[in-house]
Amino acid sequence: MNLAAVPQHSEGLVAARAPELPVTLETFLAQVQRRAFRVAEMGLGNVDDALDAVQDAMLRLHQHYRQHPAQEWSPLFWGILRRRITDLQRRRKVRSIVVGWLGSVGDDGEGGPVWEPADPLADPAREIAGRAAYADLARAVRALPRRQREAFMLRVLEGLDVADTARAMGCSDGSVKTHLSRAMEALRHKLEDWK
Repeated sequence: MNLAAVPQHSEGLVAARAPELPVTLETFLAQVQRRAFRVAEMGLGNVDDALDAVQDAMLRLHQHYRQHPAQEWSPLFWGILRRRITDLQRRRKVRSIVVGWLGSVGDDGEGGPVWEPADPLADPAREIAGRAAYADLARAVRALPRRQREAFMLRVLEGLDVADTARAMGCSDGSVKTHLSRAMEALRHKLEDWK
């Protein structure tokens, strides 16, 4: 993965795309579910927790915000998912501390990334390199501080603009740019072997 080829300025990170607004909330959720799972899995490092986080975020959006205009669904959804991921991370940390105090054997609870079924026509070497690159990227993203990780996932992976990312993260546009810049610098350093 060549992160050096990625523009230095955060405005150039995401290709200019103006997706059409979905007609229904169900359409929006169908469009976002796969990307949301990837974001949650990178943030949590556990397939089951990621599935729970995405499902919970979708339910909350549907229960509390279905009457909002379609242009608000994306930042609302990503904000809900971000908070759910943070809650699960905190819960996991508390559980590991309690388990450590009690001297119990801890659960591994760590699942690897979910991979799609192999394409029989795909090049096996390329498939392995792609999986290795994804695993290295996921590990590097998980190692980022929480706010940098959120900015990277929302801006680069999800493609939200700065304003929507700021709304989803509950911070200013300038903070989003700062967090993203620091995240990109850290990822370039950690993934320099993938050039």
